[in-house]
Amino acid sequence: MITLTNLAIQFGKRVLYKDVNIKFTNGNIYGVIGANGAGKSTLLKAISGELEPNKGTVELAPGERLSVLDQDHFKYDDQTVMDTVLMGHQPLWDNMKQREALYAKPEMTEEEGNIAADLELKFAEMNGWEAESEAAQLLQNLGVKEDSHYKLMAELSNNEKVRVMLAKALFGHPDNLLLDEPTNDLDLETVQWLESYLSNLEQCVLVVSHDRHFLDAVSTQTVDIDFGKVTVFSGNYSFWYESSQLALRQAQNQRLKAEEKRKQLEEFIRRFSANVAKSKQTTSRKKMLEKLNVEQIVPSTRKYPGIIFSMEREPGNQILEVEGLKALDSDGSILFDNVSFNIEKGQKTVFLSHNPKAMTALFEIINGNRQADAGTYKWGITITTAYLPLDNTEFFQSDLNLVDWLSQYGTGNEVTMKGFLGRMLFKQEEVEKKVNVLSGGEKMRCMIARMQLKNANCLILDTPTNHLDLESIQAFNNNLVAFKGNILFASHDHEFINTVADRIIELTPRGTIDKLMTYDDYIYDTAIKEQKAKMYE
Repeated sequence: MITLTNLAIQFGKRVLYKDVNIKFTNGNIYGVIGANGAGKSTLLKAISGELEPNKGTVELAPGERLSVLDQDHFKYDDQTVMDTVLMGHQPLWDNMKQREALYAKPEMTEEEGNIAADLELKFAEMNGWEAESEAAQLLQNLGVKEDSHYKLMAELSNNEKVRVMLAKALFGHPDNLLLDEPTNDLDLETVQWLESYLSNLEQCVLVVSHDRHFLDAVSTQTVDIDFGKVTVFSGNYSFWYESSQLALRQAQNQRLKAEEKRKQLEEFIRRFSANVAKSKQTTSRKKMLEKLNVEQIVPSTRKYPGIIFSMEREPGNQILEVEGLKALDSDGSILFDNVSFNIEKGQKTVFLSHNPKAMTALFEIINGNRQADAGTYKWGITITTAYLPLDNTEFFQSDLNLVDWLSQYGTGNEVTMKGFLGRMLFKQEEVEKKVNVLSGGEKMRCMIARMQLKNANCLILDTPTNHLDLESIQAFNNNLVAFKGNILFASHDHEFINTVADRIIELTPRGTIDKLMTYDDYIYDTAIKEQKAKMYE
């Protein structure tokens, strides 16, 4: 349990929040949401003690342990993977080091013998004898192979380090757990495992994430940072989003009477409660929703970018034909082979693979930026494309301002370009910034504005939610659902895939798995699981 009392945090004259009085209780997972800069990560840092609040206190229940997902991936480079995970349970790790020091002595005094006996007792109480096997299992579940468990952290890739840091945070069943973007750099299957793991915890968990499906799957309550306040709502992210949108529509309709407004809100809560009853971890959540006071539902101050893709021309029936494509990695290994498919008009296709390099290679090939190692592809003569690459570095190696940069990619005067940038939430003073100093999120918003200028009838998107906040992801997602043209994309965002894609093509070293179905149906289909196992052998 974590108790915040009169907590206040500000930087200079900017007050993030004040008078925060919240008790985070065991058995609940709190999804922390808020616009960029609202103070989500700052709240977790204040709770962990990394940041000193300007006012107020943070208290854990007596004897409880707090664990935090470490963001410094180089901090443990001189440690082995196994030791790094074991260090996640600091009392156990300290005990192990003390025992090692005592047993390394040629002889122990009687006093040291008594200390050793006491350490042994505590070691057993902390489940020390099973610690390494538990750590190894966590690492395996998170995709860190057994032959890496005793390597130095410095020998691992950044992707592998992320997984070790997550195992470290989870190790030893901490009473309180703080996770800031735990799904970053995880593949979809590992995210599914993490969802299941967290959903079965009885501890207190706070999680910051831009992954909406993940938040929905694990959260029992939502911590919304808005209006300079930190407010806890019953329900998950989808409930918060849909209810805030309903409240916004009501606020815009000045003629709506108070009684009619209340009836709408109560009906919404009833419908959502019924849907929740069908999902995981629902009994307590359903009860919380039924107790919810409708006055709690208010419009958010969040701003959503205006992402609107329109087609200059209607596509014909021939979209894209691919025959026998093959791509090799830089080390000669096969990314995919014998890939053949024909995209039909209006289809929205997601490409999957155990190796994310496979999708990038495919997109680079069909965009003419890379030579295939075998095979052919052919676009229909009516097709125009707009491509959002995974790596956009080369686009921003100049000192142009945002207006001049965007003007390179479409027709229109300065006012037109400022209009597109304004829709992507760049303020008047920001459009004069140099593009080579933009953040990752700002660059992504520029690339989306660039795509909109093309008015293409086929969008190609390589991991489009990277660096975007929840508001941008939601707006992007909504528009792609409504888009009438073709979409070819890759993503690690479960909700994005499930709501946009109507066709799934998995690229393997032995051909493709090609299905017309939703992503949820695809991942739970037993026959497909068996087929995948054979094709990745």
